[in-house]
Parts: sequence; C-alpha cells; structure tokens
Amino acid sequence: MEKILIIEDEDFLRDILKRYLEKEGYEVAEASNGEIGIKKFYEDNFALILLDVMLPGIQGWEVCKEIKKISDTPIIMLTALGDEDDEVKGLELGVEDYIGKPFKPKVLVARVNSLIKRKRISSLEKIGDLEIDRENYKVLKNGEELNLGNKGFALLMYFILNKDLVLTREKILNNIWTLDFEVDERVVDTQIKILRKKIGEGYIKTVRGIGYKFQEVENEKDII
Repeated sequence: MEKILIIEDEDFLRDILKRYLEKEGYEVAEASNGEIGIKKFYEDNFALILLDVMLPGIQGWEVCKEIKKISDTPIIMLTALGDEDDEVKGLELGVEDYIGKPFKPKVLVARVNSLIKRKRISSLEKIGDLEIDRENYKVLKNGEELNLGNKGFALLMYFILNKDLVLTREKILNNIWTLDFEVDERVVDTQIKILRKKIGEGYIKTVRGIGYKFQEVENEKDII
C-alpha cells in the first residue's frame, strides 16, 4: 500500500483529505507543522507529499527545499487561490503540482492518482559501482546495502545532483544542515570522511582551498 504524507496545520482539512485518500486505498501519515513533517519524511517512505505553504514555524517552502535536496518524491503544494507568486516559487523549487484553496477533494485526489501513476517507473540510478534507490533511500555498493544514515544519504544525493561541480564547505553546510543552527564547516569535513569510507575514496575529490567535487568512476581501480 502506497503512503502519502499530509503536512497541513488545519485539522479539519487534514481530516477530510485523509478520509478521501484512504477511500482510494492509500495509507496516510499526518503532520500539523513543518518540523513534524520533515521528521516523518525521514522516518518513512512516501509515494507523495501534500504540503501547505503557510505553516506554523518552518514554512512550507523550507520543508519543500529540505525534501527536494535528497528526494524526487512528488510534492503537491496547497496554496492560496490565484497566488501567482506561490505558483512560480513552487515550480522553481521543483514542485510537481499545486492547487489553490478552497478546492474540491475529488479534484485533488485525481491529481494525486495521476502523479503517483507517473512515479511508478523505476527510481534506480547506477553510478560506478554504486546503485542508488532514491524512492526507498537506499544505496548499494557491489550489490551490498550501505548504511549511510539520513545525513550521509542527503549528502550523497546533493553531490550527485551537483556532479562535476566544485562545492564550497559553506554551500554544502547551508544546503544539508539547513535546520541545524549550531554546526560549523568542520562537520562537513567529518561527514565527507565517513561517506568516503563507505562509498569508496574516488567519488569525492578534494579541491584544495575551496571544497569538494563529486566525480563518477567506473570502479575503484580507476582512482588515481
């Protein structure tokens, strides 16, 4: 059974959406704010996320950025009706769809079904001797699953999305540790050292005085 995460602070609307989606055969998880939503996202695998723009605390846009850094899970943003700025911002962040409030639940469910149907194609990607399953947040090396942890997986996905680009420590820190306010650039070096040991030394190259760059290698014998 496919799971959908609803991140919406209005209890009444959240309850209506849950009932309609469960009637369609989906399993539904709920979050009343952005912080809880991000926590639940990392704890489980979801086929799709319904995300309200206006949330208490962490706004919907920040939640969206956090998720899109490491995942291609489809997101439908729930916005104020006719808010063009919201629609443009959502598209720039990679949101798959948006719907303005108030809306008919049946219309939203139809959009959910359409996106999930498109999502059902394979999410596997092979890079060198690594196999990345983005949908299930798994990485295999030569067929064996690696235990990267949430930050390790997020860091690897960020490197892959920016393959062959030089990334400064500051940029990595700001994108991966978005919600962690008491960390410095040494954390980046430590996490990359751990990641290198797990995936192989050749993928992440140190660019002296600047930062790091991810490069594809066929196998570890190709490393110079």
